Amino acid sequence: MKANWLIIAISALVACMLINGWRTVKKQSTQLDQVKQHFSASPDDTVWRGPAPTQIPYYSKKNGPLIYYGYELIQNTAYYLGPHGKVAQIANGLNCQNCHLDAGTRPFAYNFGKVFATYPMYRARNDKVQTLQDRINDCMVRSMNGQPLQSTSKEMRAIYAYIEWLDKDIPKGYIKGGTQVKTIPFMDTAANVSSGKQVFIAKCQICHGRDGQGQLDPSGNGYTYPPLWGKQSYNDGAGMFRLTKIAAFVFNNMPYGTNYHHPDLTIEQAWNVGAFVNSQPRPHYDAKADWLDLNKKPMDYPYGPYTDHYAAFQHKYGPYKAMLRKTK
Repeated sequence: MKANWLIIAISALVACMLINGWRTVKKQSTQLDQVKQHFSASPDDTVWRGPAPTQIPYYSKKNGPLIYYGYELIQNTAYYLGPHGKVAQIANGLNCQNCHLDAGTRPFAYNFGKVFATYPMYRARNDKVQTLQDRINDCMVRSMNGQPLQSTSKEMRAIYAYIEWLDKDIPKGYIKGGTQVKTIPFMDTAANVSSGKQVFIAKCQICHGRDGQGQLDPSGNGYTYPPLWGKQSYNDGAGMFRLTKIAAFVFNNMPYGTNYHHPDLTIEQAWNVGAFVNSQPRPHYDAKADWLDLNKKPMDYPYGPYTDHYAAFQHKYGPYKAMLRKTK
């Protein structure tokens, strides 16, 4: 009799173990299915991400050291070419990677992923076909508020070599995802400079300073966080002086470390803080030769002449949605 009860008890125990095991397997299978459904429903992230600097063929290629020097120039421009530059004093205190984040490799941060594949190209702002060297010097005289590099200089050859290496696997004329700024919707109203100041105080001044003059690095030759206005910042001929450009940039990338998948600012905050930054004093660029064909002039270009009746301040701050609607 006792033996029968023992057999029954063991059988019941085994049955419970089998049932619990089946339930565990089913639960794990359900969770796995949910994970698969989640990823299958999510769009593939196919944006271009440039190779890391550790992949630069410093020793294995003849021009490896030149490529690496180009990377250094993009990362530490002020150290080499800034007001106290080691090589020359022909630029402001910014580094190229202050706008072209991670030395031109971060998605939706004005990276270099399409540059070598698309240049030479016609640019309406200059009304001519520009070479890559021309484009680099455009940044030197506008964003860096400085002087152009000689086309045969080591520095120009190095930057060219670095960009060529970054884009080595991109076919000519092909534009990969993430290599253009990720635009944001227009607001119904004009950007609000006063509201933008509050965003700056809450989100930006911790790095860029209350006066917007950034934080010098330990060497004193460059900035850990760049100045956003003033004589060491970009001039009013730079692309970042256009509100659509700066608003999209800060929405996808700021505060520093923000991932474009999870923006920290709202769209309205991005427009407003961009307007505040660009309302501050900065060097002037003589742009009389820009946009000679007024029909190709962007709506947010902050100074005239224009083909429409809107004032310069409206072109600078909006309301772009209403302006577009009325000009169609």
